[in-house]
Amino acid sequence: MDSFGREIAIPHEVVAGSAPFVVGLLITAMLVVAVWWGMRVRAREPGPPRPEDHPHLPEGGAVHEISEMREPDEMPQNGRVLTPHELHGNVSSRRAKDQTRPIWGRNSSGGFGSGGLGHH
Repeated sequence: MDSFGREIAIPHEVVAGSAPFVVGLLITAMLVVAVWWGMRVRAREPGPPRPEDHPHLPEGGAVHEISEMREPDEMPQNGRVLTPHELHGNVSSRRAKDQTRPIWGRNSSGGFGSGGLGHH
């Protein structure tokens, strides 16, 4: 009702046609707020690192990979039982005296535990 006590009739087509427009305005407003909020957050973040902040090569140049044959540490032969702390984990090894790489046999695939004959 308006101020004079009369009802104002709004056609159904106008309401149905304006609903998508209102939803579009709401989505647009939410996107504008999200971009504005993102810009504020981004402004508070530190800038990119300076060149002097990047890592540098060591004095001796690049470190290269070393490939060598390893063999496990020997267990004591005196019958003494080692504790887990004395075993140093299961990765304890030392450089092998023989540095030649093994050559796999003709009937071996070279895979550990594969059990296959190694031929097609």
